[in-house]
Amino acid sequence: MINKTFLRVGSAVALAFSLFACNNDTITTLNKNPNSPEDVPPGPLFTNALRAATQRWFGGINMRTYEWIVQQLAEVQYNDEDRYVRVHAADTEGTFNGAYAGELKDLTQIIAKGTATKDPGIYAPAIALRTLVFSFVTDSWGDVPYSQALKGDSVGSTLTPTYDKQQDIYTDFFAVLDKASKDLVGAANGLNSADPIYGGDPASWQKFINSLRLRLAIRVVNIDPALASAQISAARAAPGGLILTNADNAYFPWPGDGVYNNPVDGNLTARDDWRMSDRLVNIMNALNDPRLPIYAQPTQDDPTIYRGSPNGVLPMPPNMPVRSSTSRPGVIFYKGATTYGPTFGGPGASLPTAILTAAEVNFTLAEASERGLGGLTAGTAAAYYNAGISASLNQWNDLAASSGGSISAGAVAAYLADPNVVYQGGIAGQKQIAQQKYIALYTDGATAWFEWRRTCVPNTIVPGPDATLSYVPRRLEYPTTEATANGASLKAAIAAQGPDNLGTKLWWDTQTAPTCS
Repeated sequence: MINKTFLRVGSAVALAFSLFACNNDTITTLNKNPNSPEDVPPGPLFTNALRAATQRWFGGINMRTYEWIVQQLAEVQYNDEDRYVRVHAADTEGTFNGAYAGELKDLTQIIAKGTATKDPGIYAPAIALRTLVFSFVTDSWGDVPYSQALKGDSVGSTLTPTYDKQQDIYTDFFAVLDKASKDLVGAANGLNSADPIYGGDPASWQKFINSLRLRLAIRVVNIDPALASAQISAARAAPGGLILTNADNAYFPWPGDGVYNNPVDGNLTARDDWRMSDRLVNIMNALNDPRLPIYAQPTQDDPTIYRGSPNGVLPMPPNMPVRSSTSRPGVIFYKGATTYGPTFGGPGASLPTAILTAAEVNFTLAEASERGLGGLTAGTAAAYYNAGISASLNQWNDLAASSGGSISAGAVAAYLADPNVVYQGGIAGQKQIAQQKYIALYTDGATAWFEWRRTCVPNTIVPGPDATLSYVPRRLEYPTTEATANGASLKAAIAAQGPDNLGTKLWWDTQTAPTCS
Protein backbone atom coordinates (compact mmCIF):
# COMPACT_ATOMS: atom_id res chain seq x y z
CA MET A 1 0.00 0.00 0.00
CA ILE A 2 1.33 3.43 -0.91
CA ASN A 3 2.30 5.53 2.06
CA LYS A 4 0.14 8.65 1.66
CA THR A 5 2.31 10.64 4.03
CA PHE A 6 5.32 9.92 1.82
CA LEU A 7 3.36 10.98 -1.23
CA ARG A 8 2.24 14.26 0.27
CA VAL A 9 5.67 15.14 1.57
CA GLY A 10 7.23 14.21 -1.77
CA SER A 11 4.71 16.30 -3.66
CA ALA A 12 5.60 19.34 -1.62
CA VAL A 13 9.28 18.75 -2.24
CA ALA A 14 8.71 18.34 -5.98
CA LEU A 15 6.90 21.67 -6.05
CA ALA A 16 9.77 23.32 -4.25
CA PHE A 17 12.27 21.84 -6.70
CA SER A 18 10.33 23.30 -9.63
CA LEU A 19 11.15 26.89 -8.62
CA PHE A 20 13.98 28.54 -10.50
CA ALA A 21 16.18 31.59 -9.96
CA CYS A 22 18.28 33.59 -12.42
CA ASN A 23 21.62 32.98 -10.69
CA ASN A 24 22.42 29.40 -9.89
CA ASP A 25 25.13 30.46 -7.47
CA THR A 26 22.50 31.97 -5.18
CA ILE A 27 19.47 29.87 -6.05
CA THR A 28 19.63 27.84 -2.84
CA THR A 29 19.80 30.93 -0.62
CA LEU A 30 17.14 32.87 -2.48
CA ASN A 31 14.63 30.05 -2.40
CA LYS A 32 14.98 29.05 1.24
CA ASN A 33 11.59 28.71 2.89
CA PRO A 34 11.60 28.56 6.68
CA ASN A 35 8.22 26.81 6.61
CA SER A 36 9.30 23.93 4.34
CA PRO A 37 11.76 21.07 4.93
CA GLU A 38 15.13 21.62 3.28
CA ASP A 39 16.23 18.01 3.46
CA VAL A 40 13.78 15.18 2.81
CA PRO A 41 14.73 11.53 3.37
CA PRO A 42 15.14 9.34 0.26
CA GLY A 43 12.05 7.26 1.05
CA PRO A 44 9.39 9.98 0.59
CA LEU A 45 11.22 11.31 -2.46
CA PHE A 46 11.28 7.85 -4.04
CA THR A 47 7.59 7.21 -3.46
CA ASN A 48 6.65 10.58 -4.89
CA ALA A 49 8.94 10.25 -7.90
CA LEU A 50 7.60 6.80 -8.71
CA ARG A 51 4.00 7.95 -8.39
CA ALA A 52 4.62 11.06 -10.49
CA ALA A 53 6.41 9.11 -13.21
CA THR A 54 3.68 6.48 -13.45
CA GLN A 55 1.00 9.17 -13.52
CA ARG A 56 2.80 11.11 -16.24
CA TRP A 57 4.00 8.38 -18.61
CA PHE A 58 1.17 5.85 -18.21
CA GLY A 59 -1.58 8.37 -17.57
CA GLY A 60 -1.16 11.95 -18.73
CA ILE A 61 0.71 11.90 -22.03
CA ASN A 62 -0.16 8.26 -22.63
CA MET A 63 -3.88 9.05 -22.65
CA ARG A 64 -3.45 12.33 -24.54
CA THR A 65 -0.84 11.41 -27.15
CA TYR A 66 0.77 7.96 -27.26
CA GLU A 67 -2.33 5.76 -27.37
CA TRP A 68 -3.70 7.66 -30.36
CA ILE A 69 -0.43 7.75 -32.29
CA VAL A 70 0.09 4.01 -31.86
CA GLN A 71 -3.63 3.40 -32.47
CA GLN A 72 -4.54 1.07 -29.65
CA LEU A 73 -7.40 3.45 -28.86
CA ALA A 74 -9.47 5.77 -31.06
CA GLU A 75 -11.42 8.96 -30.39
CA VAL A 76 -14.98 9.17 -31.71
CA GLN A 77 -15.90 12.75 -30.81
CA TYR A 78 -13.26 15.14 -29.50
CA ASN A 79 -10.54 13.65 -31.64
CA ASP A 80 -7.87 16.32 -32.04
CA GLU A 81 -5.21 13.93 -30.74
CA ASP A 82 -6.35 11.15 -33.05
CA ARG A 83 -6.01 13.49 -36.04
CA TYR A 84 -2.66 14.91 -34.81
CA VAL A 85 -4.12 18.38 -34.21
CA ARG A 86 -3.11 18.43 -30.53
CA VAL A 87 0.20 16.56 -30.48
CA HIS A 88 2.40 19.57 -31.21
CA ALA A 89 4.88 21.42 -29.01
CA ALA A 90 2.39 23.46 -27.00
CA ASP A 91 0.37 20.31 -26.28
CA THR A 92 3.19 18.08 -25.03
CA GLU A 93 5.62 20.54 -23.44
CA GLY A 94 4.03 20.09 -20.02
CA THR A 95 5.25 16.49 -19.97
CA PHE A 96 8.78 17.46 -20.98
CA ASN A 97 9.05 20.30 -18.46
CA GLY A 98 7.19 18.44 -15.72
CA ALA A 99 9.46 15.41 -15.89
CA TYR A 100 12.59 17.51 -15.37
CA ALA A 101 11.09 19.60 -12.56
CA GLY A 102 9.39 16.58 -10.99
CA GLU A 103 10.47 12.96 -10.91
CA LEU A 104 13.86 13.44 -12.58
CA LYS A 105 14.81 16.08 -10.01
CA ASP A 106 13.67 13.86 -7.14
CA LEU A 107 15.47 10.80 -8.47
CA THR A 108 18.68 12.74 -8.98
CA GLN A 109 18.50 13.87 -5.36
CA ILE A 110 17.92 10.28 -4.18
CA ILE A 111 20.92 9.03 -6.15
CA ALA A 112 23.10 11.71 -4.58
CA LYS A 113 21.86 10.90 -1.07
CA GLY A 114 22.26 7.14 -1.52
CA THR A 115 25.69 7.52 -3.06
CA ALA A 116 26.83 9.76 -0.21
CA THR A 117 25.83 7.12 2.33
CA LYS A 118 27.15 4.27 0.14
CA ASP A 119 23.73 2.61 0.09
CA PRO A 120 23.03 0.88 -3.24
CA GLY A 121 19.67 -0.25 -1.89
CA ILE A 122 18.67 3.39 -2.22
CA TYR A 123 20.57 4.74 -5.22
CA ALA A 124 20.34 1.73 -7.56
CA PRO A 125 16.51 1.63 -7.76
CA ALA A 126 16.58 5.41 -8.28
CA ILE A 127 19.09 4.99 -11.12
CA ALA A 128 16.74 2.44 -12.69
CA LEU A 129 13.73 4.77 -12.54
CA ARG A 130 15.75 7.78 -13.68
CA THR A 131 16.93 5.80 -16.69
CA LEU A 132 13.40 4.62 -17.41
CA VAL A 133 12.05 8.20 -17.38
CA PHE A 134 14.94 9.53 -19.45
CA SER A 135 14.32 6.74 -21.97
CA PHE A 136 10.75 8.00 -22.37
CA VAL A 137 12.08 11.53 -22.81
CA THR A 138 14.79 10.80 -25.36
CA ASP A 139 12.73 8.27 -27.31
CA SER A 140 9.97 10.86 -27.61
CA TRP A 141 12.03 13.98 -28.36
CA GLY A 142 15.51 12.74 -29.37
CA ASP A 143 18.52 14.77 -28.29
CA VAL A 144 17.70 16.27 -24.88
CA PRO A 145 19.48 17.84 -21.89
CA TYR A 146 21.05 14.97 -19.98
CA SER A 147 24.65 15.18 -18.75
CA GLN A 148 24.37 18.85 -17.69
CA ALA A 149 20.71 18.70 -16.69
CA LEU A 150 19.27 18.83 -13.17
CA LYS A 151 22.29 20.61 -11.73
CA GLY A 152 20.98 24.17 -11.84
CA ASP A 153 21.10 24.62 -8.06
CA SER A 154 24.77 23.62 -7.82
CA VAL A 155 27.61 26.14 -7.83
CA GLY A 156 29.45 26.09 -11.13
CA SER A 157 26.66 24.37 -13.08
CA THR A 158 24.59 25.81 -15.90
CA LEU A 159 20.95 26.75 -16.29
CA THR A 160 21.25 26.33 -20.07
CA PRO A 161 22.38 22.72 -20.44
CA THR A 162 23.47 21.37 -23.78
CA TYR A 163 21.37 18.75 -25.55
CA ASP A 164 23.17 15.39 -25.50
CA LYS A 165 23.00 13.26 -28.61
CA GLN A 166 20.66 10.32 -28.22
CA GLN A 167 23.47 7.93 -29.05
CA ASP A 168 25.54 9.31 -26.17
CA ILE A 169 22.55 9.13 -23.82
CA TYR A 170 22.10 5.46 -24.63
CA THR A 171 25.79 4.84 -24.02
CA ASP A 172 25.36 6.24 -20.53
CA PHE A 173 22.14 4.28 -20.00
CA PHE A 174 24.00 1.02 -20.49
CA ALA A 175 26.87 2.11 -18.24
CA VAL A 176 24.75 3.24 -15.28
CA LEU A 177 22.45 0.20 -15.48
CA ASP A 178 25.48 -2.10 -15.51
CA LYS A 179 26.83 -0.46 -12.38
CA ALA A 180 23.47 -0.40 -10.61
CA SER A 181 22.90 -4.11 -11.13
CA LYS A 182 26.37 -5.03 -9.89
CA ASP A 183 26.19 -2.70 -6.91
CA LEU A 184 23.03 -4.44 -5.70
CA VAL A 185 24.87 -7.73 -5.18
CA GLY A 186 24.66 -8.31 -1.43
CA ALA A 187 23.04 -4.91 -0.86
CA ALA A 188 20.64 -4.27 2.01
CA ASN A 189 17.08 -3.11 1.51
CA GLY A 190 17.26 0.68 1.74
CA LEU A 191 13.69 1.62 0.78
CA ASN A 192 11.34 -0.96 2.30
CA SER A 193 7.72 0.31 2.30
CA ALA A 194 8.72 3.53 0.50
CA ASP A 195 8.96 1.40 -2.64
CA PRO A 196 5.41 0.50 -3.77
CA ILE A 197 6.64 -1.87 -6.50
CA TYR A 198 9.08 -4.26 -4.85
CA GLY A 199 9.18 -3.16 -1.22
CA GLY A 200 12.83 -2.22 -1.77
CA ASP A 201 13.92 -5.81 -2.46
CA PRO A 202 17.39 -5.60 -4.09
CA ALA A 203 17.01 -8.89 -5.98
CA SER A 204 13.80 -7.71 -7.62
CA TRP A 205 15.38 -4.42 -8.60
CA GLN A 206 18.27 -6.28 -10.20
CA LYS A 207 15.81 -8.07 -12.45
CA PHE A 208 14.11 -4.79 -13.30
CA ILE A 209 17.43 -3.11 -14.11
CA ASN A 210 18.62 -5.97 -16.31
CA SER A 211 15.26 -6.16 -18.08
CA LEU A 212 15.28 -2.42 -18.75
CA ARG A 213 18.77 -2.82 -20.17
CA LEU A 214 17.45 -5.57 -22.44
CA ARG A 215 14.58 -3.32 -23.61
CA LEU A 216 16.99 -0.51 -24.48
CA ALA A 217 19.41 -2.91 -26.16
CA ILE A 218 16.85 -4.22 -28.66
CA ARG A 219 15.77 -0.65 -29.39
CA VAL A 220 19.14 0.16 -30.99
CA VAL A 221 19.39 -3.06 -33.01
CA ASN A 222 18.67 -1.50 -36.40
CA ILE A 223 21.22 1.30 -36.09
CA ASP A 224 23.94 -0.65 -34.24
CA PRO A 225 23.45 -4.45 -34.23
CA ALA A 226 26.82 -5.06 -32.58
CA LEU A 227 25.98 -2.76 -29.66
CA ALA A 228 22.55 -4.34 -29.30
CA SER A 229 24.02 -7.83 -29.27
CA ALA A 230 26.67 -6.92 -26.70
CA GLN A 231 24.13 -5.29 -24.40
CA ILE A 232 21.65 -8.16 -24.73
CA SER A 233 24.43 -10.56 -23.75
CA ALA A 234 25.40 -8.34 -20.82
CA ALA A 235 21.79 -8.03 -19.63
CA ARG A 236 21.37 -11.81 -19.71
CA ALA A 237 24.62 -12.36 -17.82
CA ALA A 238 24.14 -9.59 -15.26
CA PRO A 239 23.69 -10.60 -11.62
CA GLY A 240 20.10 -11.22 -10.59
CA GLY A 241 18.70 -12.34 -13.95
CA LEU A 242 15.69 -11.00 -15.84
CA ILE A 243 11.94 -10.61 -15.36
CA LEU A 244 10.88 -13.92 -16.89
CA THR A 245 7.73 -14.73 -14.91
CA ASN A 246 4.74 -12.64 -13.88
CA ALA A 247 5.74 -12.95 -10.24
CA ASP A 248 8.50 -10.43 -10.99
CA ASN A 249 6.43 -7.97 -13.02
CA ALA A 250 6.83 -4.31 -12.09
CA TYR A 251 3.37 -2.97 -11.14
CA PHE A 252 2.48 0.34 -9.57
CA PRO A 253 -0.36 -0.44 -7.09
CA TRP A 254 -2.84 2.44 -7.10
CA PRO A 255 -4.78 2.71 -3.81
CA GLY A 256 -7.96 3.74 -5.65
CA ASP A 257 -8.92 5.94 -2.71
CA GLY A 258 -10.08 8.93 -4.71
CA VAL A 259 -6.77 10.71 -4.19
CA TYR A 260 -4.39 8.31 -5.92
CA ASN A 261 -6.38 6.51 -8.62
CA ASN A 262 -5.27 4.77 -11.76
CA PRO A 263 -5.38 7.68 -14.23
CA VAL A 264 -7.02 5.59 -16.96
CA ASP A 265 -10.13 5.19 -14.82
CA GLY A 266 -10.20 8.91 -14.13
CA ASN A 267 -10.49 9.59 -17.85
CA LEU A 268 -12.98 6.85 -18.69
CA THR A 269 -15.29 7.66 -15.79
CA ALA A 270 -15.75 11.22 -17.01
CA ARG A 271 -15.88 10.83 -20.79
CA ASP A 272 -17.43 8.39 -23.26
CA ASP A 273 -15.70 9.30 -26.51
CA TRP A 274 -12.85 6.79 -26.32
CA ARG A 275 -13.16 3.49 -28.13
CA MET A 276 -10.89 0.63 -29.05
CA SER A 277 -9.00 1.18 -32.29
CA ASP A 278 -9.88 -1.10 -35.17
CA ARG A 279 -6.14 -1.57 -35.75
CA LEU A 280 -5.82 -3.51 -32.50
CA VAL A 281 -9.26 -5.12 -32.43
CA ASN A 282 -8.99 -6.41 -36.00
CA ILE A 283 -5.75 -8.20 -35.15
CA MET A 284 -7.21 -9.74 -32.01
CA ASN A 285 -10.44 -10.78 -33.72
CA ALA A 286 -8.49 -12.49 -36.51
CA LEU A 287 -6.53 -14.47 -33.92
CA ASN A 288 -9.53 -15.28 -31.68
CA ASP A 289 -7.47 -13.68 -28.95
CA PRO A 290 -8.80 -14.50 -25.45
CA ARG A 291 -7.52 -11.16 -24.13
CA LEU A 292 -10.04 -9.24 -26.23
CA PRO A 293 -12.98 -9.60 -23.76
CA ILE A 294 -10.66 -8.15 -21.11
CA TYR A 295 -9.22 -5.36 -23.24
CA ALA A 296 -12.60 -4.35 -24.63
CA GLN A 297 -16.37 -4.49 -24.14
CA PRO A 298 -18.83 -5.80 -26.74
CA THR A 299 -20.53 -3.13 -28.80
CA GLN A 300 -23.76 -1.58 -27.52
CA ASP A 301 -25.53 -2.38 -30.79
CA ASP A 302 -24.57 -6.06 -30.76
CA PRO A 303 -23.33 -7.53 -27.46
CA THR A 304 -21.99 -10.60 -29.26
CA ILE A 305 -19.22 -8.81 -31.16
CA TYR A 306 -16.15 -6.67 -30.58
CA ARG A 307 -15.46 -3.94 -33.11
CA GLY A 308 -12.88 -1.16 -33.17
CA SER A 309 -13.30 2.37 -34.39
CA PRO A 310 -11.23 3.79 -37.25
CA ASN A 311 -8.62 6.34 -36.24
CA GLY A 312 -8.42 9.93 -37.40
CA VAL A 313 -12.01 10.38 -38.58
CA LEU A 314 -13.89 13.65 -38.11
CA PRO A 315 -16.79 13.32 -35.60
CA MET A 316 -19.64 14.10 -37.92
CA PRO A 317 -22.26 12.11 -39.85
CA PRO A 318 -22.08 9.49 -41.15
CA ASN A 319 -19.44 8.63 -38.56
CA MET A 320 -21.29 9.55 -35.35
CA PRO A 321 -23.05 6.15 -35.04
CA VAL A 322 -19.56 4.69 -34.45
CA ARG A 323 -20.10 5.46 -30.74
CA SER A 324 -22.63 2.65 -30.25
CA SER A 325 -21.32 0.28 -32.88
CA THR A 326 -17.76 0.09 -31.57
CA SER A 327 -16.25 -1.24 -28.38
CA ARG A 328 -15.44 0.70 -25.24
CA PRO A 329 -12.30 -0.29 -23.31
CA GLY A 330 -12.89 -3.27 -21.02
CA VAL A 331 -14.76 -3.08 -17.72
CA ILE A 332 -11.46 -3.75 -15.96
CA PHE A 333 -10.57 -0.09 -16.55
CA TYR A 334 -13.71 1.32 -14.87
CA LYS A 335 -14.40 1.54 -11.15
CA GLY A 336 -18.22 1.65 -11.30
CA ALA A 337 -20.60 4.52 -12.01
CA THR A 338 -19.73 6.97 -14.75
CA THR A 339 -20.74 10.61 -15.14
CA TYR A 340 -22.56 9.80 -18.40
CA GLY A 341 -24.83 7.02 -17.10
CA PRO A 342 -23.62 3.41 -17.31
CA THR A 343 -21.99 1.56 -14.44
CA PHE A 344 -19.13 -0.82 -15.20
CA GLY A 345 -18.02 -3.04 -12.35
CA GLY A 346 -14.26 -3.33 -12.59
CA PRO A 347 -11.30 -2.47 -10.33
CA GLY A 348 -10.66 0.69 -12.37
CA ALA A 349 -9.26 3.15 -9.87
CA SER A 350 -7.14 0.51 -8.12
CA LEU A 351 -6.03 -1.39 -11.24
CA PRO A 352 -2.23 -1.70 -11.06
CA THR A 353 -0.19 -0.09 -13.83
CA ALA A 354 2.17 -2.50 -15.58
CA ILE A 355 5.55 -0.80 -16.01
CA LEU A 356 7.76 -3.68 -17.17
CA THR A 357 6.59 -7.27 -17.62
CA ALA A 358 7.73 -10.81 -18.28
CA ALA A 359 5.74 -10.82 -21.52
CA GLU A 360 7.81 -7.98 -22.98
CA VAL A 361 11.08 -9.51 -21.80
CA ASN A 362 10.31 -12.89 -23.33
CA PHE A 363 9.28 -11.33 -26.65
CA THR A 364 12.54 -9.38 -26.71
CA LEU A 365 14.49 -12.58 -26.09
CA ALA A 366 12.50 -14.27 -28.85
CA GLU A 367 13.49 -11.57 -31.33
CA ALA A 368 17.10 -11.66 -30.16
CA SER A 369 17.09 -15.43 -30.67
CA GLU A 370 15.65 -15.24 -34.18
CA ARG A 371 18.22 -12.58 -35.12
CA GLY A 372 21.13 -14.40 -33.46
CA LEU A 373 21.87 -11.65 -30.95
CA GLY A 374 23.37 -11.74 -27.47
CA GLY A 375 24.58 -15.33 -27.69
CA LEU A 376 21.12 -16.65 -28.53
CA THR A 377 20.19 -18.78 -31.53
CA ALA A 378 17.07 -19.17 -33.63
CA GLY A 379 16.41 -22.52 -32.01
CA THR A 380 15.19 -20.84 -28.82
CA ALA A 381 12.97 -18.24 -30.49
CA ALA A 382 9.77 -20.30 -30.43
CA ALA A 383 10.12 -21.10 -26.73
CA TYR A 384 10.57 -17.46 -25.79
CA TYR A 385 7.73 -16.46 -28.11
CA ASN A 386 5.36 -18.96 -26.49
CA ALA A 387 6.53 -17.89 -23.03
CA GLY A 388 5.78 -14.26 -23.90
CA ILE A 389 2.27 -15.09 -25.08
CA SER A 390 1.57 -17.26 -22.04
CA ALA A 391 2.88 -14.58 -19.69
CA SER A 392 0.67 -11.91 -21.28
CA LEU A 393 -2.47 -14.06 -21.22
CA ASN A 394 -1.91 -15.03 -17.60
CA GLN A 395 -1.04 -11.46 -16.62
CA TRP A 396 -4.33 -10.13 -17.95
CA ASN A 397 -6.25 -13.06 -16.53
CA ASP A 398 -4.91 -12.24 -13.08
CA LEU A 399 -5.64 -8.51 -13.44
CA ALA A 400 -9.19 -9.17 -14.63
CA ALA A 401 -10.11 -11.68 -11.94
CA SER A 402 -12.06 -9.12 -9.88
CA SER A 403 -14.14 -8.00 -12.87
CA GLY A 404 -15.17 -11.44 -14.07
CA GLY A 405 -12.62 -11.87 -16.85
CA SER A 406 -10.85 -15.17 -17.15
CA ILE A 407 -8.45 -16.97 -19.47
CA SER A 408 -8.20 -20.63 -18.56
CA ALA A 409 -5.14 -22.80 -18.99
CA GLY A 410 -7.04 -24.56 -21.74
CA ALA A 411 -7.64 -21.27 -23.52
CA VAL A 412 -3.94 -20.46 -23.33
CA ALA A 413 -3.04 -23.85 -24.82
CA ALA A 414 -5.64 -23.51 -27.58
CA TYR A 415 -4.39 -20.06 -28.50
CA LEU A 416 -0.79 -21.25 -28.72
CA ALA A 417 -1.93 -24.12 -30.95
CA ASP A 418 -3.89 -21.89 -33.33
CA PRO A 419 -2.28 -22.10 -36.80
CA ASN A 420 -2.29 -18.31 -37.04
CA VAL A 421 -0.38 -18.05 -33.77
CA VAL A 422 2.08 -20.96 -34.03
CA TYR A 423 5.57 -19.58 -34.49
CA GLN A 424 6.80 -19.58 -38.09
CA GLY A 425 10.42 -18.49 -37.76
CA GLY A 426 12.42 -16.23 -40.05
CA ILE A 427 11.15 -12.78 -41.00
CA ALA A 428 7.58 -14.03 -40.65
CA GLY A 429 8.41 -15.08 -37.10
CA GLN A 430 9.90 -11.69 -36.30
CA LYS A 431 6.66 -10.08 -37.47
CA GLN A 432 4.69 -12.46 -35.22
CA ILE A 433 6.87 -11.50 -32.25
CA ALA A 434 6.40 -7.78 -32.93
CA GLN A 435 2.65 -8.20 -33.35
CA GLN A 436 2.29 -10.13 -30.11
CA LYS A 437 4.40 -7.56 -28.30
CA TYR A 438 2.13 -4.81 -29.67
CA ILE A 439 -0.89 -6.64 -28.27
CA ALA A 440 0.80 -7.29 -24.93
CA LEU A 441 1.83 -3.64 -24.53
CA TYR A 442 -1.78 -2.45 -24.43
CA THR A 443 -1.99 0.49 -21.95
CA ASP A 444 1.74 1.26 -22.40
CA GLY A 445 1.31 3.45 -25.46
CA ALA A 446 4.81 4.94 -25.27
CA THR A 447 6.65 1.62 -25.48
CA ALA A 448 4.22 0.35 -28.11
CA TRP A 449 4.93 3.46 -30.21
CA PHE A 450 8.69 3.11 -29.84
CA GLU A 451 8.44 -0.55 -30.86
CA TRP A 452 6.25 0.25 -33.87
CA ARG A 453 8.78 2.83 -35.06
CA ARG A 454 11.48 0.18 -34.75
CA THR A 455 9.64 -2.78 -36.33
CA CYS A 456 6.88 -1.24 -38.54
CA VAL A 457 4.49 -3.79 -36.99
CA PRO A 458 1.57 -3.66 -37.28
CA ASN A 459 1.76 -2.19 -40.77
CA THR A 460 -1.89 -1.13 -40.55
CA ILE A 461 -0.94 1.88 -38.41
CA VAL A 462 -1.42 4.75 -40.84
CA PRO A 463 -2.91 8.24 -40.57
CA GLY A 464 -6.70 8.34 -40.57
CA PRO A 465 -8.62 9.86 -43.50
CA ASP A 466 -9.06 13.21 -41.70
CA ALA A 467 -5.59 13.35 -40.13
CA THR A 468 -3.67 16.61 -40.44
CA LEU A 469 -0.45 14.78 -41.36
CA SER A 470 0.32 12.39 -44.18
CA TYR A 471 2.52 10.29 -41.91
CA VAL A 472 2.38 8.80 -38.40
CA PRO A 473 4.53 10.91 -36.02
CA ARG A 474 8.05 9.63 -35.42
CA ARG A 475 8.87 11.98 -32.52
CA LEU A 476 7.47 14.93 -30.55
CA GLU A 477 8.34 18.58 -31.04
CA TYR A 478 10.54 20.40 -28.54
CA PRO A 479 8.72 22.61 -26.01
CA THR A 480 8.13 26.20 -26.98
CA THR A 481 9.47 27.18 -23.57
CA GLU A 482 12.92 25.87 -24.50
CA ALA A 483 13.28 28.53 -27.20
CA THR A 484 13.17 31.19 -24.48
CA ALA A 485 14.86 29.40 -21.59
CA ASN A 486 17.57 27.52 -23.49
CA GLY A 487 17.49 28.87 -27.03
CA ALA A 488 21.13 28.46 -28.06
CA SER A 489 21.27 24.82 -26.95
CA LEU A 490 17.94 24.12 -28.63
CA LYS A 491 19.12 25.58 -31.94
CA ALA A 492 22.27 23.48 -31.81
CA ALA A 493 20.24 20.34 -31.16
CA ILE A 494 17.90 21.02 -34.08
CA ALA A 495 20.84 21.69 -36.38
CA ALA A 496 22.38 18.36 -35.41
CA GLN A 497 19.26 16.19 -35.28
CA GLY A 498 17.09 17.61 -38.04
CA PRO A 499 13.96 19.72 -38.38
CA ASP A 500 11.92 20.14 -35.21
CA ASN A 501 8.78 18.50 -36.54
CA LEU A 502 6.85 15.30 -35.94
CA GLY A 503 8.42 13.52 -38.92
CA THR A 504 12.15 13.68 -38.12
CA LYS A 505 13.51 10.23 -37.31
CA LEU A 506 15.69 9.89 -34.23
CA TRP A 507 19.10 8.19 -34.05
CA TRP A 508 17.95 4.60 -33.51
CA ASP A 509 15.03 5.07 -35.93
CA THR A 510 17.09 6.03 -38.99
CA GLN A 511 17.63 2.44 -40.13
CA THR A 512 14.78 0.07 -40.98
CA ALA A 513 14.14 -3.39 -39.60
CA PRO A 514 13.74 -6.58 -41.66
CA THR A 515 10.08 -6.56 -40.58
CA CYS A 516 9.51 -3.29 -42.44
CA SER A 517 9.68 -5.06 -45.79
